[in-house]
Amino acid sequence: MLKNLVLIIISFLFSITSYAETKIPFTLDWKFEGPSAPFFNSIDKGYFKDAGLAVEISPGKGSLAAIPKVATGAFPFGFADINSLIKFLDQNPGAPVIAVMMVYDKPPFAVIGRKSQGINGPSDLIGSVLGAPPPDGAWAQFPSFAKANGLDVSKIKVEPVGFPTREPMLAEGKVDSVTGYSFSSYLNLVRLGVPENDITTILMADHGLKLYGNAIIVNTDFASANADIVKSFLGAVGKGWKDAVSNPSSAIDALAKRNPAADKKLEERRFNLALSGNVMTDYVLKNGMGNIDKVRFEAAITQLSETYKYKTKPNPKLYFTDAYLPKGGFKLK
Repeated sequence: MLKNLVLIIISFLFSITSYAETKIPFTLDWKFEGPSAPFFNSIDKGYFKDAGLAVEISPGKGSLAAIPKVATGAFPFGFADINSLIKFLDQNPGAPVIAVMMVYDKPPFAVIGRKSQGINGPSDLIGSVLGAPPPDGAWAQFPSFAKANGLDVSKIKVEPVGFPTREPMLAEGKVDSVTGYSFSSYLNLVRLGVPENDITTILMADHGLKLYGNAIIVNTDFASANADIVKSFLGAVGKGWKDAVSNPSSAIDALAKRNPAADKKLEERRFNLALSGNVMTDYVLKNGMGNIDKVRFEAAITQLSETYKYKTKPNPKLYFTDAYLPKGGFKLK
């Protein structure tokens, strides 16, 4: 009798432990918009829960804000631009943060122009007016893009513009093109009434830019002590993305629960633009999502030096690790 009672108590305690979920704060780099829908999908489909994780996602104010949150340990996980991470680690040697899963195989850095104003490709920028917000991530990479395409920047009139006025100035014809994120600037122009067949999107990654884009980052102290949790977290993220690829509208529904003001049709378009332009590349289709091509990554680090002066010798192993990814990455199809 006593033995049976003890077994019942042990079984009860084990069941409580089994169903206890580890709370995981996760910070995005930006607002709750279409491209972040797969992360919410992982919550609503129960993928995080199945991994024993209770994930709470917070919006961000850019990669430059997200990275320190993870480095300080305020958030064990984050989503941020790896180029910003490389610079952060160069400026803060030994900071406990690293990328563990590439999501944007191609960064969304782009030049967006209007065909009616003569912009169809990189060479058309010569002699034109380019609107560029000084703090813009795409503008920061423009010199490397120009060099890769043999463009003389002195022959391009660069007009400093603010983020709120960037697309309106292009829509009004006050500039011929702007720098920005491909999926955001494009849709902003559409909302302003610019015909879609008049919009040219020049994705820098398709024209000589070797850089990668946004990745899942993790606090290395947390990862060292919780390797299984990191693997489980990435596994759930991978499932959320795969599900979102096959059923985008369901993923957008998950997003809309957290952002009731979102235009679901617009955000689904934004997600699909990010998916086709930045995520589902030939490399990802062949090798799965999450990993990187080491040769390309080294070339990207070198190319970054064209716009950024390293304080210390760059080391790829400090910026990205595949230690927590499954072999072959995550198949999205």
